[in-house]
Amino acid sequence: MANNLVDNIIPEQPPIEPQSDAHVVKARLEWGEPAFTILDVRDRESFNEGHILGAMPMPTDEVVERAASSIDKSRDIYVYGANEEQSAQAAQSLRSAGFKHVSQLKGGLGAWKAIGGPTEGSIEAMTPPGRGDYNVVSRLKEHTETQTKDV
Repeated sequence: MANNLVDNIIPEQPPIEPQSDAHVVKARLEWGEPAFTILDVRDRESFNEGHILGAMPMPTDEVVERAASSIDKSRDIYVYGANEEQSAQAAQSLRSAGFKHVSQLKGGLGAWKAIGGPTEGSIEAMTPPGRGDYNVVSRLKEHTETQTKDV
């Protein structure tokens, strides 16, 4: 009985696109949408310097093995790497391993930062906070402005 109630309250997520714009992922993050994972498939040093807030490090050569042991195959997964080729390779590897909802984050970390997406890491920590970091009204204005940005 309880499962039916939950099924009716939480709508089924539409399938994600094979490639996703940074705006789509940022909107999901900001509005607290459930059940998705962001994977950073770059090398560990690049990840430590800066990455999307909450992204999991899984270098390309280990991504399938590590994802298989820690992520449900039906979960929405957004992948980004050092370039589009690395992102595409990792996404394809995950799809081949049976992950159903895998999407490349177009433009990777650069596109994410261009629209003011939150980041963390040793180099990112040196970047001064944006006006939206402390003020909800500013954050909403920033959100509206970045929705119209082309990346």
